Amino acid sequence: MELDALILSRLQFAFVVAFHIMFPAFTIGLASFLAVCEGLWLKTKRDVFLKLYLHWVKIFALAFAMGVVSGVVMSYQFGTNWSVFSDKAGSVIGPLLGYEVLTAFFLEATFLGVMLFGWKRVGKRLHFIATCAVAIGTTISAFWILSANSWMQTPVGYAIDAAGNFYATDWLEVIFSPSFPSRFVHMMLAAYITTAAVVMAAGAIQVLRGRVAQATRYQMRMAAGTLALLMPLQIWAGHWSGEIAHEYQPAKVAAMEGWWESADKQGTILFGIPDEEAEKTRLKVEIPNTSDYLFPGAEELHGLKEFSKQDRPPVFITFWAFRIMVGAGLAMLVIGWWGLWLWRKDSIQKPGLFHWLAVPGGALGFIAVISGWVTAEVGRQPYTVYGVLRTEDSVAPVAAGQVGTTLLIFMVVYAIVFTAGVVYMGRIATRGFDDEPAGPPEEERRAPGSPMGAVDEPAKTAEDED
Repeated sequence: MELDALILSRLQFAFVVAFHIMFPAFTIGLASFLAVCEGLWLKTKRDVFLKLYLHWVKIFALAFAMGVVSGVVMSYQFGTNWSVFSDKAGSVIGPLLGYEVLTAFFLEATFLGVMLFGWKRVGKRLHFIATCAVAIGTTISAFWILSANSWMQTPVGYAIDAAGNFYATDWLEVIFSPSFPSRFVHMMLAAYITTAAVVMAAGAIQVLRGRVAQATRYQMRMAAGTLALLMPLQIWAGHWSGEIAHEYQPAKVAAMEGWWESADKQGTILFGIPDEEAEKTRLKVEIPNTSDYLFPGAEELHGLKEFSKQDRPPVFITFWAFRIMVGAGLAMLVIGWWGLWLWRKDSIQKPGLFHWLAVPGGALGFIAVISGWVTAEVGRQPYTVYGVLRTEDSVAPVAAGQVGTTLLIFMVVYAIVFTAGVVYMGRIATRGFDDEPAGPPEEERRAPGSPMGAVDEPAKTAEDED
């Protein structure tokens, strides 16, 4: 494979996206977790929920900042490496990304300051509103990003002018493209599940280290309940998304499933080695005639041979990325149900095999998210706008050496900066709780401008005394 500007630009964008997507996937779920904790604290007056909030809000602040930085780098690549795509599709994609800044990022940035540094400056209820506003902002951000990406997957509501540029003819169709509802639900559930897996892993480490506090037990119970409840919903959402992909992107589904021949019935290939040269899947382990359950009502299931070779996605990557995503999801389902069973036995706080498995399980959500995006984006190839604008016609006229140099720089800088950030967040998450009342020591309470104002004891106002 020749490392030309096209391949290097795709590798660079994939590398940056793989880093970036981990942070929004985590902060979307963590913002909602913080809102739940603060809401429960206000309702029940139980100190354990305030402890959880003050503990995880520090991690949220770091993850949010790292997500913003990595996202800015990614957006610049639309102009540097993919200027032709930006020129042709910018009239459609540009406003959607702009709406994300205007409606989501401004909301998050405004209330994030109150959320982190407002304990001594606003009342408890207003602070809770700020936390909810940040959580809503992260959801709105995901809405617009998924809307833009889903339009690229299933483009509708557009026309192309004489110069070959896209423009919107119906913005509602553009925003709510056929694949958007299922992909938005799928991504939001993935964010909540990813956060739950991290919270569970942090609690498991605390248990294994003998640092079991009341907050440890509560966070593990909340994580187990979230995984046990949402993973079945995620399986349903994934199936829904697959049905939409089968209707609008049959080549992607054929690559995901490893189907080469078209037929009215197909089986589910659990494992195998797709051979693109021989056009077959070797050493496959298959459950026959399952397509009636996967795609009910489908008259014909398309195989890859139905599409010309230049119109097929990379089969091996798409095939295995899909299986990694599914495998990670099923493993988190097991962790959730297992944790729920231990909760019912009142032994979730007792170290054992579950905790040793839950620790590496904290990475499963990120693995599933990244492999899921690889499935979606590689499966869309060879197009940036599916069926209309090819990837090779979207790349900027830049030299391969320039792209390769910047890719190496990104790899070095990201390895240093983001590794340090993730390690630091991990240390905070796993250091455990004490059983003292929530809030800092007295001398810290008197400090009006401490760097992490979010840990200050909540201020009492006349409103709170009512």
